[in-house]
Amino acid sequence: MPAPLDPPPLEARGLVKKFKDVVAVAGVDLHLARGECLALLGPNGAGKTTTVEMLEGLVAPDAGSIKVCGMELPRDRRAIMNRIGVLLQETTLYKRYTVRETLVMFASFFARALEPQVILERLQLTDKADVQLRKLSGGQRQRAYLGCALINDPELLFLDEPTTGLDPQARRAIWELLAAVKGEGRSILLTTHYMEEAERLADRVAIIDQGRIIALGTPRALIAAHCEGQSLRLETAEGDGRTIRWPAGARVQGAIVEASVRDVARDVPAYFAAAAAGGAGVKSFELRSSTLEDVFLKLTGRSMRDA
Repeated sequence: MPAPLDPPPLEARGLVKKFKDVVAVAGVDLHLARGECLALLGPNGAGKTTTVEMLEGLVAPDAGSIKVCGMELPRDRRAIMNRIGVLLQETTLYKRYTVRETLVMFASFFARALEPQVILERLQLTDKADVQLRKLSGGQRQRAYLGCALINDPELLFLDEPTTGLDPQARRAIWELLAAVKGEGRSILLTTHYMEEAERLADRVAIIDQGRIIALGTPRALIAAHCEGQSLRLETAEGDGRTIRWPAGARVQGAIVEASVRDVARDVPAYFAAAAAGGAGVKSFELRSSTLEDVFLKLTGRSMRDA
């Protein structure tokens, strides 16, 4: 791995991308430090995918600049491709190849690559080396795909929804592997719709909406800044909660009302009173510590599950 004094793995300034009359990305700035994981979160249509595709060199920006490991896109694209690894959300490979054959094939794409056996051992796939991809479990196959992204010993990894469709046990196994990869000094740009994944892996989180970064910071700092206190979730006993006059800051979807509360003794009775005044009553309510999901919902108006 390169020395710490090397250029930052990723620097992007003023990225703009338009598709006809639609501005998909409207001036995005991002940077990653060495050994850092940055999670890029955003609802559908927010510009997240377009931003990542520009950073990966797949789409050319209309304005702005991108440097990867001190080199410029698109000028140094070929050299950059040898320094990064990419794990796409949907990876389609010839599934009659064994894990070893797949790694050997990917190794041939690069000027410098690790021995496939090194990857097999690192990802605990040695006993599956000669098994065809189609015969692996979902978690094992995703580890094999991660191995393809690591075969060139990259300094920067782009991971697009790396655990989508996996069961909780397989998802946590991937998290442990990614934490170890980051611990080796590699940098990771992660997109995910699992808030627990972002909170567990990311040093910083960037939330993008309408083509702009609307929040950037550590998960703890974002929660403190936007959802201080606790989160209330209330379900009305009858009727549509949208017809009721709730306290300021309430987010209403049908019979479900969600809000951040700073003073439980003061704020919770106010919601019960509003429900009673609206003739709806309260079917259930829950108080819990605020999370990154609450921040996302407050800033974008949508939950990550919807996004």
